[in-house]
Amino acid sequence: MGSYCFFSCLNTLFVWLQLRKLLSNLLCGSSSYWFSCISDDTGNRLRFQLELEFVQCLANPNYLNFLAQRGYFKDKAFVNYLKYLLYWKEPEYAKYLKYPQCLHMLELLQYEHFRKELVNAQCAKFIDEQQILHWQHYSRKRMRLQQALAEQQQQNNTSVK
Repeated sequence: MGSYCFFSCLNTLFVWLQLRKLLSNLLCGSSSYWFSCISDDTGNRLRFQLELEFVQCLANPNYLNFLAQRGYFKDKAFVNYLKYLLYWKEPEYAKYLKYPQCLHMLELLQYEHFRKELVNAQCAKFIDEQQILHWQHYSRKRMRLQQALAEQQQQNNTSVK
């Protein structure tokens, strides 16, 4: 998820903060021309895309460290937003995720102790290393299963003849 994802996450955070500001202004009676021009379908699609991208950014421990060091996890509104995002665990939403480990991180972010630990860069590094080890183990296990299946199919084909 390299530097592209990190900058994409920064952009998503910026957009989220702008939308939060617009929503706050709208709810406080200060209507925005730009916001009122968005149709419901377009607004829902935009919200879905932003939340999808943001939730997936949570799979990046370096991004979580970035958020923690800048105090986002101390902001009650942001913590409530993380709680709101738990709906992504539902199958009808989870099927759109490319990085499913983000759901585990989202779950862990519900705990204050975990959010506090993310300020430490060593914590983020440890999580990153564990994700890589898990991925390597999963990839090797999957490759072995695919090889076994291919061998079994080949044996079945030769025994049928």
